[in-house]
Amino acid sequence: MIKYVIKRLLIMIPTLLAVIFIVFFITNMTPGDPGSLILGQNASKEDIAKKNEELGFYDPLLVRYGKYVWDLVHGDLGNSWKSGRSVMKEVLGRLPVTATLAAGSVIIGIIFGISLGIISAVKQYSITDIILTIIAMFLASFPGFWIGMMLILLFSLALGWLPAFGVGSFKHYILPWITAGCGFIASQLRMTRTSMLECIRADYMRTARAKGQKEFKVITRHALRNALLPIITLVGMEFGSMLGGTVTIESVFSLPGVGSMIIEAIRLKDVPLILGGTISLSILFTVVMVIVDILYAFVDPRIKARYTK
Repeated sequence: MIKYVIKRLLIMIPTLLAVIFIVFFITNMTPGDPGSLILGQNASKEDIAKKNEELGFYDPLLVRYGKYVWDLVHGDLGNSWKSGRSVMKEVLGRLPVTATLAAGSVIIGIIFGISLGIISAVKQYSITDIILTIIAMFLASFPGFWIGMMLILLFSLALGWLPAFGVGSFKHYILPWITAGCGFIASQLRMTRTSMLECIRADYMRTARAKGQKEFKVITRHALRNALLPIITLVGMEFGSMLGGTVTIESVFSLPGVGSMIIEAIRLKDVPLILGGTISLSILFTVVMVIVDILYAFVDPRIKARYTK
C-alpha cells in the first residue's frame, strides 16, 4: 500500500511541472511588459526598460521558468504588477471561499446524486426512473448562471430568506452551493445509475439474494461497493474542475474567490496574479486526483493486493 501511495506521489511531480510550464508559457506569450504596467504609460522608456531588466523580463523563457519554479518551491509566487501585493497572500486570502464553494457543492452532489442514482437503478424503467432521468436532463441542460439568478429572484428578492451576494455567514453559501451542485447532481445521478445497473445484473448479486440476504444489504454492500470506482473518479474530477470552474458562480453571487480574482487579473493584464491563481488551482486539482487514486486502493482489493505482495 505504501508503494502505491509513493508511486502516485512521484507521478504528481512531472505532472505539476508540465502544467506549470504550459500555464507559464501561455501567460508569458501575452502582449505587454511588466515595466509599462507597473510604472504606467507616462514613464520614460529608460525607466520601463530598467524595471523590465530588474524583473528579468528579458531573460530567455526557460530561464524565467526555472526561476519561477524555484521561487514556487520556496512559497513565493511573486508580486502583483498592479497592486504590488504578494500573489501568495492574495491567493491564500481567496482560496477558502473557492474551496468552501467547491466542497459544499460536491457534498450536495454526492448526497443527492448517488442516492437518486441508486433509486433510479433499482427501479429501472419504472415511473420513478423516468422522472429522475428527466430531472437529471433538466439540471444538466440549464446553465449555472441562469439557475443562480432564478434562485436569487425566488429566495432572496421574493421570499427574503437568503442573502443574494457576498460572504460572511453560512447562509451566504447556500444558494451558491445549490447552483453549483445542480450540474453535479445530474452527472452523478447518471453515472451512479449506469454503474449500478452493471453490478445489479452480475452473478454475485443473484448469489447474495439466494443466500437470503436482505435487499438493502445486497444493494449497499455488494452492488454499491463494486460500483464505486467510476463514482469516485467522477467525484474527484468534479471537485477538481469546480475549484477552477466556479468563476460564473462567484460572479453571479459576488463571491471573492480565486476564480473572480483571475478574471479581474486578466482584465488588468496582471500576469503574476493570473499565473499564481491558475497554478494554485492546478496544484489543488492534481492533489485531488492523487487522493482519488489512493482511494482506489481502499475500494478495490485487487489494487491493494498488487502492492502488498
